[in-house]
Amino acid sequence: MTPEPQRLQYLEAMGLTAWVSRYRLPNALATPACEWEQPEPQDAAHQAPGERLHALLDEAAEARVAAPAVPPAEPEPRQRPPAGPGKARALLGDMVPAAETVSSSEQASSRPAQAPGEALRFTLQVACLDGRWLILLPQEAPPVPAEVDLLRHLLLASGVLPEQMAAFEAFRWPQLEGLPVEAPLEEAREGLQAFLAGRRRRGWVPERLLVFGEDAVLDDLLALTEAHCPLLALPAWQGPSLGELCGSAAAKRSLWPRMSGWRQAWQEGVAEDHDPG
Repeated sequence: MTPEPQRLQYLEAMGLTAWVSRYRLPNALATPACEWEQPEPQDAAHQAPGERLHALLDEAAEARVAAPAVPPAEPEPRQRPPAGPGKARALLGDMVPAAETVSSSEQASSRPAQAPGEALRFTLQVACLDGRWLILLPQEAPPVPAEVDLLRHLLLASGVLPEQMAAFEAFRWPQLEGLPVEAPLEEAREGLQAFLAGRRRRGWVPERLLVFGEDAVLDDLLALTEAHCPLLALPAWQGPSLGELCGSAAAKRSLWPRMSGWRQAWQEGVAEDHDPG
């Protein structure tokens, strides 16, 4: 089961808004404090049953806070949760049966303590040509116009003709700061997968991966092996960064033979997209 902090990061990576409950449920973890817009006061006779119930719960909580402290009473023998209305009141309020409280504390104490780790930190510039070819640039800033023009010319010269040049967007990890980390590399991989899964709503269905540039964290993240990316299950290619290619004629010349298969791969994908079968 995915821990709640990691789940929130994956939702953030996918571009989905995470919602939290306004009222604490029995045996549930407390939600982060936040400001809620207070509703207009209404006559109790015209309030909905659910609103009246929450108002009663709030009043009961305030009364418990305002009540003077009293010496602890003798512990009562453990009993099963009351049946009927008593059990309903116990579930709606903060009155948790003793047996369940002890069981929860025993379970918590039995879990091994885990020291928080350090999250991987990296930034990728990501684009997807016609929703088919995924391009990754391991760099903080988006590519400058000269680098985008160079990429366009490289694609044109190699026979890759997208309908339009895709815009780059940044993916940064971690998405949320201050969260506990147990498996930095695995969580970062799942975060990138969640980001790409969220882009499927825009028509991203990658069939090939192009990486321009090298980075130690990215190398561990993608683990490219024999022109294949096991993380994304895609054929993969990795070459010099666009910045290096812009400033070196020798780098451009050495890159040309490595692009020989792009035309055929792009045309095969186009043929598959138009295949009526």
